[in-house]
Amino acid sequence: MFPFVLIAQNKFDVYKVSYDQYENEKKINRSTEIFFQNQIVFLTKNSDKMQQYIDLKNNVNISTIAFEDKIFKKIIPFDSLPSSKKEDDTRVILGYNCEHVSFSYFSNRIDIWYTEKAIAKGTPNSNYLPNKNALVLKMVYNGNQTLVANAITKVKNYQPFVNYNDGAIVVDKSEFEEIIINSRYKKLAIFDNEIINFDPNRTIPKENELVTDKVYHFSNGSVVLKKIKITPELKNSQAIFAKLTCKSNGDAYDRTGSVFIAPTKKKDDITTLLDAYLYGLDRLPIYIDNKENKYQGIIKEEGYSPAIEILSFFTPFGVNYFNNKRKINNYNWAKEVIYKEEVSSLIPTDEDEVWIGIFIGNYDAGGHIVSLELDAYPSMDKKEGEVDRKKYIAPLFSTVNTMEMSEQNYGGLFANDTLKVNFEIKEDIQNLQLLYTTTGHGGWDNGDEFVPRMNKIFVDGEEVFKIIPWRTDCATYRLSNPASGNFYDGLSSSDLSRSNWCPGTLTPPYSIPLSKLQKGKHVIEVVIEQGPNEGSSTNHWNISGVLVGQLNNLNLK
Repeated sequence: MFPFVLIAQNKFDVYKVSYDQYENEKKINRSTEIFFQNQIVFLTKNSDKMQQYIDLKNNVNISTIAFEDKIFKKIIPFDSLPSSKKEDDTRVILGYNCEHVSFSYFSNRIDIWYTEKAIAKGTPNSNYLPNKNALVLKMVYNGNQTLVANAITKVKNYQPFVNYNDGAIVVDKSEFEEIIINSRYKKLAIFDNEIINFDPNRTIPKENELVTDKVYHFSNGSVVLKKIKITPELKNSQAIFAKLTCKSNGDAYDRTGSVFIAPTKKKDDITTLLDAYLYGLDRLPIYIDNKENKYQGIIKEEGYSPAIEILSFFTPFGVNYFNNKRKINNYNWAKEVIYKEEVSSLIPTDEDEVWIGIFIGNYDAGGHIVSLELDAYPSMDKKEGEVDRKKYIAPLFSTVNTMEMSEQNYGGLFANDTLKVNFEIKEDIQNLQLLYTTTGHGGWDNGDEFVPRMNKIFVDGEEVFKIIPWRTDCATYRLSNPASGNFYDGLSSSDLSRSNWCPGTLTPPYSIPLSKLQKGKHVIEVVIEQGPNEGSSTNHWNISGVLVGQLNNLNLK
């Protein structure tokens, strides 16, 4: 880090200009100050991450920021700033007869009143300086936000400084803007260009050899898993987003994908999804439907919880790998697909470590290339002494068969049965809701992928939610689907409407409020009007349900 460079105090006087702030002509409890010394205007506090200066000697604005142990500097010449328009009126402020000019910037109007007679020079906003001899005494944004100078004083106890020297890295305006944004939050890389493919020769690691921050491949290569630490940035975040990048490494088809979390084992008698990845499907409890079909690990039971699905996504038809194999004039294929969704309520930040995984169902040797990061955004409005309530996260069911390549059954029970889960709440929960994700599958004309089907949810026998999940916007994502088939009517397969998903998109959950649910034992039921199978072609539904909320003491049985 470059050391701060202090400006000498014994040669040049320092002047402070103080401004009151108003909103809609009402004074608010906030003020602004700028400092002027030796033709330099200091616009920021010494403690601010980004520093801003107006250099009147060299006719430039300078902004600096410390990021990743480096100092970056942006230099903006005065002649590239917004130009002003002279207005007719004048007014007296602090005894100075002030001229009026206006600026137009990004569809905003900024009115400025300034004097050239004051010893101090400058403006509280470096974009709006009428000339280098001006001191702005009043600034009005769009007629309703106002800064008005209330005093100009000489100060003796202020030490202006600049936090750069010749070693600072000069970047352009767009690069500096990127650095500012990146400095405001923390990116936690989870997976980096990992291949998810079908590889039956993958060796399953031994449980006693598993370590934190190492990537493991399971279920014949179709799942990547990693145990990560819940960092202070995650624990203290205001919002957490999962950002997934995906591109084809040889697979041409749209595939089911899921990003999910599984707990680390705390007790020997607790079964987790990791047990099945390590030792096989027999480790998972079995759900048996009315026709004796067996489904492995799909509901919460004593000693077992299904995974917490944080992203439900679908790969596009062959983006990246097939771009040059399916060239069409005026079709500029995407290089990759980026999925990003807020997952704050689903990340167990009161844990020290969790397993996080990505599943893509495919039998292709090339498969797909994925990267995943968690973006943690710090809290801006947290009051001093305020304590965060603990998150309540209780996964109830998931028919997403992340071990499809290990012969885990598809979620096709809804044709002849209702999915029923018993659970118990032992605490008072604030803002309790069920996050319900649902997508229908069966890829022929009469299959549930292409036929709207009713979904209903009942809690303790009372209907709390119903919807026909359906997406009609799939044509929006045509340029992410180079390998999609083109039909004689001009449509592409990726254009077709589907049961709540499109090739190359996320399927966000529905938020179902359950605030009336009290402590005690309950039962939740999911009813889907699943259509009949045709020969070997089967319908199924990928659904997941997680209870979320806030509480002081988590104790769910």
